[in-house]
Amino acid sequence: MQRNLYLIIISFCLISCYTYQVKKQKDTSAENKQEFKKGPNLANNASTQAKNMTAGSQNMNSSQAPIPINVQEKLAPGKNFKINVDGKSYKIIVDKWQNDSLVAHAVHNPKKIMKFHKNQINSEKIAEKRFSQPIADIITVVAYAGIGVLIWSLVR
Repeated sequence: MQRNLYLIIISFCLISCYTYQVKKQKDTSAENKQEFKKGPNLANNASTQAKNMTAGSQNMNSSQAPIPINVQEKLAPGKNFKINVDGKSYKIIVDKWQNDSLVAHAVHNPKKIMKFHKNQINSEKIAEKRFSQPIADIITVVAYAGIGVLIWSLVR
């Protein structure tokens, strides 16, 4: 019984509802497709439909080009991030920006100060630490099931 209790305590310590998630850019191509679908239904004129088609295809072509991400705007001071710098992954808390350099410290070691130039940071793999609702829901269901089994075993 005591071994099972230790196992349960260790598993709850290892499970966290907070995960590092990469922010997704707003997908403008999906919005353009919806506007394109709505346009022909409203207008029966062939010339209007042709204009909508060319405008829609131009918007989709322009949205396919990757939009440059400003690293300084994405990495706000005081937040937890997981970044890739020159192929290495770091879990950091951002302290401040000094010109083009990021000053941060490691998540579990606040004494270890790190500096990175904004060009060294891979902007596509910047992940912010956020609350994960699906993981929280799974933990809640498992906890309720465990409580139910415990009550059932005590009643039996």
